[in-house]
Amino acid sequence: MSKINEKIKLFEEKQVRTEWDGEAEKWWFSIVDVVSVLTDSVDHLTARKYWNKLKQRLNAEGSELVTNCHQLKMEAADGKKYLTDVADTEQILRLIQSIPSKKAEPFKMWLAKTGSERIDETIDPEMSIERAIHNYRRLGYSENWINQRIKSIEVRKALTDEWDKSGVNKGLEYAELTDLMSKTWSGMTTKEYKKYKDLKKENLRDNMTNTELILNMLAEVAATDISYAENPVGFNQSADVAKRGANTAKVAREQLEKETGKSAVSRLNAKDLGQIKLK
Repeated sequence: MSKINEKIKLFEEKQVRTEWDGEAEKWWFSIVDVVSVLTDSVDHLTARKYWNKLKQRLNAEGSELVTNCHQLKMEAADGKKYLTDVADTEQILRLIQSIPSKKAEPFKMWLAKTGSERIDETIDPEMSIERAIHNYRRLGYSENWINQRIKSIEVRKALTDEWDKSGVNKGLEYAELTDLMSKTWSGMTTKEYKKYKDLKKENLRDNMTNTELILNMLAEVAATDISYAENPVGFNQSADVAKRGANTAKVAREQLEKETGKSAVSRLNAKDLGQIKLK
């Protein structure tokens, strides 16, 4: 595991210790701290006892929350670091569902609402696009950028449809092809690109400039068109197509940089660009 940036976050005046894992690109939350908040425990010892009993019950039920539980050293009130049970965002949401607490109700209502929205979106995909537009507007993105971003989603979907048709497996192989294309046209893998823009969990494309979005779309459109023409089979043939498609965007990027005298790949993220309204 790479070096982890440790932070303390406040939740209704109670501390919830969190750590960012740069390698896994996820936040880890102290389970005892979350339990303490939800149960109004008077101290960490009480919260720890509650968690131990809950862990026994969940373990008996075969819950993955327990079997996949991690431990990290976190700083305690005495200033020393001790191994502490931690969970990621998905696991914390599962934990919240297991604890009878008034404070958990807003989370449970949100989960139910979100689940209902996702079911509706599978019936009418246009709803997911409308929700995305609403969210981008709420965050302060310009209409021009939003139009480019929505188009990029359509372009990406056409490419992944080709990958599905070619027999590419979702998950790891999708990620490998995406990294290959990113490395080819921008010179950086997705993770390197996010680090370059000082991002953590944020979506890389949501932090691209119009120019970066267009170059990325060019790479994906070109790869899709080549795939239409050649009908590749399997990962290796799809990787060859992906690289050739991304190379089209690389040539365009290099020509643009020659004409403008500056890099087309920007360190700026959405906050730097003023696309997201800072509170």
